[in-house]
Amino acid sequence: MIVTRFAPSPTGYLHIGGARTALFNWLLARKTGGKFLLRIEDTDTKRNTPTAAQQVMDDLRWLGIDWDEGPDIGGPNGPYKQSDRRDIYNRYIQQLIDEKKAYYCFDTPEELAAMRLAAEKEKRNNIYPRPAVFPDIAAVEKARAEGKPVTVRLAVTQTEPIVVTDKVRGTISINPAELSDFIIQKSDGFPTYHMAVVIDDELMGVTHIIRGQEHLLNTHNHQLLQKALGFHIPTYAHMSVTVSESGGKLSKRERPKVLKKAIKAMGEVDKDAIAKAGDITAEELETFLKGKTTPDMPAVDAMAASLGVHLPEINIVDFFRSGYLPETLVNFLALLGWNPGDEREIMSREELTAVFDLSRVSKSNSLFDRQKLMAFNTEYIKLLPPEARIYHFRTYLEAIDSPVATADDELLDRIIRINEGARTLEQIEQKTRFAFLADDKIEYDAKAVKKVLLKGNGLEILKTVGEALTTLRELTPESIETLLRTMAEEKQVGLGKIAQPLRVAICGNTISPPIFDAVDMLGVNTALKRIKNTLSNFQQEKE
Repeated sequence: MIVTRFAPSPTGYLHIGGARTALFNWLLARKTGGKFLLRIEDTDTKRNTPTAAQQVMDDLRWLGIDWDEGPDIGGPNGPYKQSDRRDIYNRYIQQLIDEKKAYYCFDTPEELAAMRLAAEKEKRNNIYPRPAVFPDIAAVEKARAEGKPVTVRLAVTQTEPIVVTDKVRGTISINPAELSDFIIQKSDGFPTYHMAVVIDDELMGVTHIIRGQEHLLNTHNHQLLQKALGFHIPTYAHMSVTVSESGGKLSKRERPKVLKKAIKAMGEVDKDAIAKAGDITAEELETFLKGKTTPDMPAVDAMAASLGVHLPEINIVDFFRSGYLPETLVNFLALLGWNPGDEREIMSREELTAVFDLSRVSKSNSLFDRQKLMAFNTEYIKLLPPEARIYHFRTYLEAIDSPVATADDELLDRIIRINEGARTLEQIEQKTRFAFLADDKIEYDAKAVKKVLLKGNGLEILKTVGEALTTLRELTPESIETLLRTMAEEKQVGLGKIAQPLRVAICGNTISPPIFDAVDMLGVNTALKRIKNTLSNFQQEKE
């Protein structure tokens, strides 16, 4: 049986690259009738975020990626959080020490830095000087009593080349003489990533490991540990990098970069207010703008929101908040560095699962084409069954605390249908929220008011439209359309000259569903009230 796993570190939101890794592992397991495991690698205690593990699980579930064993549902190979497995790791570390395959070290950070500096000056690899006699337990106790850090290193004694066979990248060989004895247990007692991941994969029965190519060089160390411990060597597949449209690696650093650039471009801004929005100090904001530090992502998001700055989506939660569908992302991510062998692009989870194969994973870097992603999303909004669209739209509305969430399912379905061609759920929400706001909560866009109402005869047209609406016996989108088109013909102007003043009056801007549906959704009485308020508010400005 094929067993795959996704093993994120709980240091922040689920990145798009991590989601792609999880998806490929999930697809292989589901295609072959195998198992997909979720493991939380939280041995880096300094970088862990308390809520990150739950956020990762929430994001995976939103994408429709489930698991057969994991920290929340348990399983026969638990615990599934590395911080709960220290006794297991300690047993294997002690085994390596007892077999003289690993040894204790007591180097201070300053001593290690001096070794690195000497290697740089001599232009050689920084190979750790293995002691001729490994320290015994008495030496360990003495070092601890003196306050020295105690770590454990694997003795790299192999002489023949270390050969990694990879399903994507082929065969990679490295001379072990180029490798230094590496740490397998840190001074805080936790195992290093290398040690923990090798033990976990063996004990959890993982047969196939699909991960990013940045882990390729780690694989040589992992094979050294696997051989030292007598473990099997799993099948590896290292995926290529996903690059942004600017050519660089798609990275979470893009968001703070865009924010920093936007703040600088604004010139004179209230930096105290910006810092307050991000819950950071003015000094922290200054060091960020100088490129010395980077606030955490929630702070970056909050500051961007306060300034109305759109940040590029990087994490799964970003795409959710921007109104993308999970079906869109799953389909799009699957095609980053993989293809089904034919011309298909729009594919359901079931279709992807049926044809997924590691032989079609590409060695080349994949491009994260945002225009293509948006085109996919536009298509999925049209293709999904009504009940699925309504479910996703309501989930989105409730998450952003939108007033549109008060609509019943029938009205939500209508809202989606009348916004045909919308690219995201965010666009649909923005176009229809006017109908769910109190009249005094409507905010008028200054540019739209100036262009549509104050220039030319916009206010006069609006007054005429209001008078005409009071004559309608039956209010339907069709009757409203007939009324407005008749007015346009009589005045010998395009429909936009009639519709735009009405749109600004009832919506506050020039963005809405078709104007006939917009008036019908709002109701004639509310529409007339907003027309009256608009005329009252801006007539004096016009004069």
